Amino acid sequence: MTSVASRPAPVGRGELIARLERVLHTRGRALLTGPAGVGKTEIALAVASGAESLGETVLWLPALPADREIPGAAAAALVASIATSMAWPSPGASGSSPALDVLEGLPGPQRSALAMLCREAPVPDDGWDPVALRLALARVLQTLTSRGPVLLVVDGVHCIDSDSADLLRFALHLAPAALRVIALETPAAFAADVRAAPGSGPEPLWVPSEADVLSVPPLQADEIAELLFHHRLPSRMAGRIHKASGGNPRLALAVGRSLADARTPVHHAEALSLSGRARDLARQLLGVVSPEARSTLLLAALALRPSTSLIRRAGRPTAEADLAAAERAHLISLTEDGTVAFTAGVLASTLVHDACWTARSSGHAALARVVDDPVAAVRHRALATDVPDESLAAQVAAAADTARRRGNSALAAELALLAAESTPVEQGARRISRLADAAEEAARAARADLAVRAAGDLLARDAEPRDRVRARLAVLDTAGQGLGDLDEIYVHAMEDSEGDTAMRAAVQLRLAVKYVLADGDPVRSRGAAVESAVLAGSVGDRTTAAKALTVQARMDRVLGSPESERVLARARALELAERPQGIRNAAQILTIRHALFDDRLTDARDQLNALLPLVERRGPVEDAIELFRTLAEVEARQGPCAAAIPHAGRSLALTLEAGLSPGPAWYALALAETAGGSFARAASYARRSVQASDEEGDHVFLSRSLYALGRVQLVTGDVAGALETLRRVQAGERAQSTVDPSMLRWHEELAEALLANDVLEEAADLITEVRPVARHLGRTTVLLGCDRAYALYLAASGRSDEAAELLMRVAEQFAEAGLPLEHGRALIALARVERRRRRRSAAQSALQAAAGAFERVGATPWLALATETLSGAAEPAPATGTARGGGALSTLTDAELRLAGLVGQGASNQEAAAKLYLSVKTVEARLTRIYQKLDVRSRAQLATALNSWPGSRPPAAVPDGPPPG
Repeated sequence: MTSVASRPAPVGRGELIARLERVLHTRGRALLTGPAGVGKTEIALAVASGAESLGETVLWLPALPADREIPGAAAAALVASIATSMAWPSPGASGSSPALDVLEGLPGPQRSALAMLCREAPVPDDGWDPVALRLALARVLQTLTSRGPVLLVVDGVHCIDSDSADLLRFALHLAPAALRVIALETPAAFAADVRAAPGSGPEPLWVPSEADVLSVPPLQADEIAELLFHHRLPSRMAGRIHKASGGNPRLALAVGRSLADARTPVHHAEALSLSGRARDLARQLLGVVSPEARSTLLLAALALRPSTSLIRRAGRPTAEADLAAAERAHLISLTEDGTVAFTAGVLASTLVHDACWTARSSGHAALARVVDDPVAAVRHRALATDVPDESLAAQVAAAADTARRRGNSALAAELALLAAESTPVEQGARRISRLADAAEEAARAARADLAVRAAGDLLARDAEPRDRVRARLAVLDTAGQGLGDLDEIYVHAMEDSEGDTAMRAAVQLRLAVKYVLADGDPVRSRGAAVESAVLAGSVGDRTTAAKALTVQARMDRVLGSPESERVLARARALELAERPQGIRNAAQILTIRHALFDDRLTDARDQLNALLPLVERRGPVEDAIELFRTLAEVEARQGPCAAAIPHAGRSLALTLEAGLSPGPAWYALALAETAGGSFARAASYARRSVQASDEEGDHVFLSRSLYALGRVQLVTGDVAGALETLRRVQAGERAQSTVDPSMLRWHEELAEALLANDVLEEAADLITEVRPVARHLGRTTVLLGCDRAYALYLAASGRSDEAAELLMRVAEQFAEAGLPLEHGRALIALARVERRRRRRSAAQSALQAAAGAFERVGATPWLALATETLSGAAEPAPATGTARGGGALSTLTDAELRLAGLVGQGASNQEAAAKLYLSVKTVEARLTRIYQKLDVRSRAQLATALNSWPGSRPPAAVPDGPPPG
């Protein structure tokens, strides 16, 4: 039996694997087909692992390209694999075995034919007996399947020699239903190692139909991000890696590793020329077509909007045939109007990279003569020459302006840099000015690679300080969340801005952002923002002043200053006067987020819905990302919860397309899934956000994503994991001097995690600490969250009557505040307390009300939680016992009852710790308290006390509802 290690499903392939298993169950045969590297083998391995776990025999038959030239190679390998699985003895071995009986049962000609196939006997000049060999292989497979189900995986059907294909076809035709087969095929058009091989192509092992042929598609951008996450590769670049790889997993990992191995700062990664394995894989894929077709593809790679007719007019009369061959090889896709698109960006870049200057120049010159767009024509003319020319440079600069007016910011950035690079060196001042313009154009287009190129060229020249500052600020503005390794740029920008008030204000504004994101220091951030606002105001720069005041207002809120709203109003007034382009990091969006923090959710939603159409039509992509993410957060808190998921997904799609860090969008998806999707998916997105934010050194979203993860861990029962995660949030927020508890509501979650882990006094201290701050700042719903946690503290302290009364008030007030999820959570907590008071009917009523609240807003995972708990609440309540320890059982907390039940049933401290997600030390401390409460001194006495509990089962087995949360 071939051993296949147990493995999780490959990223993004869950549905395909389920479909594959259905096909195997109904038809017994399945053909997986797709380009090399798309993940066929990983899918088959996952299915084989599942089959092996069910006790099935798994035969894995890998075929190599060289096998096509060796008659019978694949069939001999299959026989050897069967022999291994059946413990087939070597020739001449003594003794008997079932396998030997199988051989003994074969007629002599069949045994001889198998021996010849496996080269254990000489092959006569006229070859082996094909009939005997067919029958022998069929009978061996029949015997093997008589022992139980068998899964045969043929990895590389396209490499099987014709003799083996004939033998396998016959054997599989006669094989019983207990033999299921997966064949993995890379069509000849997709595989460079098959193109020159003898034969016309892969020989099928059966006549396939649409029902049993499964094409393996490329991964989506979010799936590529998850793939990178699992391989511990930088996920910031997921969008660009998806474009470069076309969703091919092998190619994506090669691209990701080439970026990671270069150890380039993440904001420079877009500028890195791919090399190593990524280029080699691209060359292998391109090798399936002829050199003539690759020349045609080079023209397509050079063109802005390639099409069949354009390439034909540019001097490739065989364009149709060449491009059709490339499409069959999955290198490009062709639309009905002849538009050409490469399936993977690295294919186009490799064609250009490997072409000599002469070939590239000739291609651009040919395209310049036939394109009908003047902007594209100017671009090709400039790229066709390496001689700077001022007349040409001026035309390219004008083309950049045209592209900007058309809304094509990426092309405008490329042309702006090309204009600068086309400017003669002797016109130094003009070249420097154009380089500064190009850097800023690249920043507007979020093209870090172009910004770095322009800045690098400018800083190598004798530029004025103001131009050097402009270039450096452009690089900073394309760094996204990753500002941690740019200290040198800030230092030089400060030096160059000396004596230039406007530039100094702009530098201070960037420092304000850096201090909070990369350094986690809102105090310094506020100071830099205040200075920036003052400087900008002194020179009449109201745009910069408004941005600086917005940062100041944000930091005032973080630090708990009552001045936050007044400062924000000043920023808003300046924005209304200036009407700046874009709203990201503007006072307008901060006003909406303040409404979100204050739970004025209807107001926040109305403002977002008013802005979205405008931003989607003509706003920068960062604005749309910010709005969709904020809208998802609003809906995840207020409902409709299901609508939060597509909005968060839209934010992620735009983020990946723009090549920005996915950390914030993954955080939004974690919140959305927690509210209306799946707790498991929520935890997955939260973990990805943690890694991405950590990669970026983004303190703000690291805390947020840890909060999202800890919250899910808490409600799903991983109370030890929740405590560890939420303590990290506490440490991070305190290190950042965060005062306002409404911006990230970790206090109540941490308090409940502490209570779930029996750290009662620390939970009480935390609640006591946050309450006066929330009261002083007027954070009403924060106080309600504290009350819910305090009620659980009362219940854990044996004051269940007070706890129930408080929870009823809290649930009512959450409902009045328009917070259905919080209303439902309070009702679930109330049900737990009511059950402790032996009031099962009241507990059931509370859970029914919670389920109704969740159902009304589409809070799917919470509804499932309440429904599961509801079935447990309906069971009879145990009465108070009278034997020793029985009456005292009612003094135990839920957590203590769970532990007592496990230990009373014989679990060791280590086993109980593992089941309850606790440390052994916590178990020992908790057992000590249990012994004291029950007045017992041993495990035997504890078991006796539990057995004295009247009712149908011991207390640890009675469902006690969800964990706190």
